[in-house]
Amino acid sequence: MGVTELGKLINESRQEIDLAKLNGRIISIDAYNALYQFLASIRQPDGTPLMDSRGRVTSHLNGLLYRTINLLENGIKPVYVFDGKPPQLKQTEIERRRQRKEEEAHAAEAAAKAGNTEEARKHSQRAIFITDEMVNDSKELLTAMGLPWVQAPGEGEAEAAFMAERGKAWAAGSQDYDSLLFGAPRLVRNLTVTGKRKLPNKREYVDVKPELIELDKVLRELGLRDRIQLIDLAVLIGTDYNPDGVPGVGPQRALKLIKEYGSIDRVAKSVGLEKFPMDPIAIREYFMKPDVIEVGELRFNKPDERTIMDLLVRRHDFSEDRVKGAIERLRKSMDRTGGSSTLDAFM
Repeated sequence: MGVTELGKLINESRQEIDLAKLNGRIISIDAYNALYQFLASIRQPDGTPLMDSRGRVTSHLNGLLYRTINLLENGIKPVYVFDGKPPQLKQTEIERRRQRKEEEAHAAEAAAKAGNTEEARKHSQRAIFITDEMVNDSKELLTAMGLPWVQAPGEGEAEAAFMAERGKAWAAGSQDYDSLLFGAPRLVRNLTVTGKRKLPNKREYVDVKPELIELDKVLRELGLRDRIQLIDLAVLIGTDYNPDGVPGVGPQRALKLIKEYGSIDRVAKSVGLEKFPMDPIAIREYFMKPDVIEVGELRFNKPDERTIMDLLVRRHDFSEDRVKGAIERLRKSMDRTGGSSTLDAFM
């Protein structure tokens, strides 16, 4: 995502925190973002994802079960938010990603045939697709675990940010900075990838800890007037809706331009509208008014052991003993936070 370049401008606003510091907090998590993280990181030694006996990928279910339990054991109440229909503005980027993933899949297959395990691993991690079956199984697992989830009408990240903005959640959880553009007052990064992470193309591992970023602090650090200017800055750098940004405009120059001209429309008149492949005002408007819904009461219930066992052990060949152990951890963590309850009890 182009908007990751925004991270290069944010330094003082970052706050590394322990999971324990989020005890009692509700976090609205961008579900697709988390599932992609699970699919990319939870793999076999040869780089292929975990699969059941029928060849169906199960890395996402593994991550959703164990890493969600880890959050619950730290007193965090996760609410996963799933994508709906993507906006028309994103169609170009969606097609680009599809083509890129197909290329990576072919490259992974070729590397595997050549016996180059490391290259095969690298390419296979970039060739990740989330299927409808994966999404449906994920929703079924969350329901069986007693956790609420939300179906967004549009972008899951926009809905997660809206929930945080409206006070339904304390923060949005995502790896992407778009949450800030969509209005989340707080963004928690690295929430579902906390722990040891292998560095790309190296045999080294680094510790990954959660990172809290607050919108107000970002605006003060960058010297911006409001979120509109932050959005305009991101559009210059590049977002999902204009992946390449404006040619020749990097993070520092983009910040300077916004401070100098005040808005994206004035910058556009200065640098030339022909340099914008997408309408910058339309992109800004979508970030300000995305397709979202008000979320009603969300309930955290007791786990349904039978359904969890059926889904994971009988249908997807998970270890029965390991799943039973996970269910026991899940039950204890839910009991500690009151078991069946409404969302408001944890705000």
